[in-house]
Amino acid sequence: MDTAVRHDEHHAHPPRDALPPDDAVGQALVARQLDEQIASRFPVGRRLRVLDVALRHGLQALALARAGHEVTGLESDPELADAVRRGLEEEPAGIRERMRVVPGDSRSTGAHFLPGSFDVVLCHGVLAPGDEAGPLLAGLGRVLAPGGLLSLLVPNTEAAAMRPGLAGDWAGALARLAPPGPAERALRREALNATLAGMSTPVHRWYGVRVFTGEGGALPGGEAGQRLLAAEERAGRTDPYRAVAALLHLCAVRG
Repeated sequence: MDTAVRHDEHHAHPPRDALPPDDAVGQALVARQLDEQIASRFPVGRRLRVLDVALRHGLQALALARAGHEVTGLESDPELADAVRRGLEEEPAGIRERMRVVPGDSRSTGAHFLPGSFDVVLCHGVLAPGDEAGPLLAGLGRVLAPGGLLSLLVPNTEAAAMRPGLAGDWAGALARLAPPGPAERALRREALNATLAGMSTPVHRWYGVRVFTGEGGALPGGEAGQRLLAAEERAGRTDPYRAVAALLHLCAVRG
């Protein structure tokens, strides 16, 4: 791989796990959405250079490596990084050679890699209310090649009251219905759209993830599971449903 990495910086800001491994519904939906965007942006059969800046359990990254792409995963937690490396030992040699795990923090991506090093950058679960999105996104844009795809997964702060409300947690719902502060507004889709457009990486498509289901919900087998995913997938690309999803998946393209 022609990507240059510097290992001398290791920062202590672990990313959030927006898609834990037991969130089978969320994992499946994001994988389908990624496949759709990659298929629409790049020639069939092209081996892409992929960076996952919040590797965590590595499920999305491993799926892309299995699909034939060269994947670099940044992970600041040594235990999680070691767990992914151990899992890779069970993969065929070709997949092991296409995926590497390096120590690093998502918020200093620009310091780790050369400009334009990657065709696809995954940033899933890094940003949360209270974070400043601009510097992180600027670093990601720097390492993204022209025409490259940025996959950004963030909590849907505009619909934060939905989950506690559906669960009957009225106190939690009321707390989240309070007027949003600057931290919450910074992660709203319109604010992220503006930030990304300002760095010549406008959002070309966005999805809702988990409109109907809760985090960690099991995915039934067989036809029931397929119907669940079909309903979630359609709602996640249809207004007004996608606007109240638990997560927002923004897909932006570097100009």
